[in-house]
Amino acid sequence: MPDTVTPGRTPAAPTLDERALARALSGHHFIAGRFAPPASGRTFAVVNPATGEEIGRAAEGDAADVAAAVEAAAAAQKDWAKVPARKRGALVAECARVLADHVEELARLIALETGKALRTESRVEANVVADIFAFYGGLGSELKGETVPFHPDVLSFTVREPLGVVGAIIPWNVPMLLMALKVAPALVAGNAVVVKSAEEAPLAVLRVCELLNRVLPPGLFNILSGYGPECGGPLVEHPKVRKVTFTGSVEVGRIVAETCGRKIIPVTLELGGKSPMIVFDDCELEKAVAGAITSMRFTRQGQSCTAASRIYVHERIFDAFADALAAKVDAMVMGDPLDERTDIGTIISPAQFEKVRGYIEEGKATPGATARVCSRLPDDPALRKGLFIQPHIFTGLTRESRLVREEIFGPVTCLFPFRDWEAVLAEANASDYGLSASVWTNNLRVGLRMAHALEAGIVQINQNLVVQANISYGGVKSSGLGKEASLEAMLEHFMHKKTIMVNMG
Repeated sequence: MPDTVTPGRTPAAPTLDERALARALSGHHFIAGRFAPPASGRTFAVVNPATGEEIGRAAEGDAADVAAAVEAAAAAQKDWAKVPARKRGALVAECARVLADHVEELARLIALETGKALRTESRVEANVVADIFAFYGGLGSELKGETVPFHPDVLSFTVREPLGVVGAIIPWNVPMLLMALKVAPALVAGNAVVVKSAEEAPLAVLRVCELLNRVLPPGLFNILSGYGPECGGPLVEHPKVRKVTFTGSVEVGRIVAETCGRKIIPVTLELGGKSPMIVFDDCELEKAVAGAITSMRFTRQGQSCTAASRIYVHERIFDAFADALAAKVDAMVMGDPLDERTDIGTIISPAQFEKVRGYIEEGKATPGATARVCSRLPDDPALRKGLFIQPHIFTGLTRESRLVREEIFGPVTCLFPFRDWEAVLAEANASDYGLSASVWTNNLRVGLRMAHALEAGIVQINQNLVVQANISYGGVKSSGLGKEASLEAMLEHFMHKKTIMVNMG
């Protein structure tokens, strides 16, 4: 396969040939409204984690590419900020309609490059992406200021203004969705955006960028691929980037925050979690077991920052819950991510595969610990090189175990029995993370008491849904800073408030 493919070969209409689309997207960024080869000429392989095959090439971006993208964004943003907010929203809503036409295409492409199952994960993500743009597109009229009663002879009021160029760095687990949460509000607020994609998943987001550039003025939405130090670092450091929004690891998040601190610019960080699920004995057991499967994101191989990787179950129903959960997960089908029969796909990369296996082996070697290994590895010889890991449900681990304290980002969860709510609350909060939590009980008083006391950015009772438009999302403690997915996120994190005073005396 050549390092680059001539721009313009991507199909105008939706396509279901995900491999041809991957090849057509290969070897380019998208800058100033068009495909652009990397300044260095270098590319790197994009690999299907289910088969190990190279499906395309990604442009290897560096500081020169960052400079080109940021300059294009800065030039476009000046005129975009003058467009009435409601018209900006209308254009973003039109982007949603374009994405809705390409849902199946994007779902197949994201399944190909990430190994996420088409039916249970990738198609869901593609639909949510379109919904996020539709949601924010309708909020153009909500960029309101306020009048301030300062003095009868002084008209005092506030207005909201865009920040300028936003640098967005996205992860590989739900790349289209998390990109949408950054790009859509930034655009409606009057900013331009430069996105740095994840090395493991650069193609579907590139296609999204291309599709939206059919609607948006050129330069408003640019996307680069590359590695963190060579591409992400220069993006954060660029003097014309006036806001950074980052989703990724705590370690990299600290570096991003330090750079933004030196520049004195705002930053939004979503840095993962070690989310607790607390199941009381008065819950509807069948509903709670089904909720555990959803909460643990087993269909995404546990590759989710909100995954319920610590499940606390009242001792009176602990054994019944553990048995029922293992039986349900055992019935889930692992296989080709593009097969409609598949429930569970693959781990994203060899490095992540080895990391997760390391945690599993450590857990199995822990005295007193038991691992229930669920589901079945696929029999298809074509998948023998695939990065499949069976879900593991651990019991008997100590609270000091790394599996209990650290984010694994794999299909591994730990079950613990508890007796009283105060003790389980203390254990649930004994974590450096604080992104999400769920409580399962039919006692509303207990549920609300727990919800108020849990140290998490979002707490759900008797459900654990994934990120939804219009529901504020973000964590506390080491899980990050700021909010996403809501009107609040757009107003507070992609705009600044200016005070204007007119002396009429």
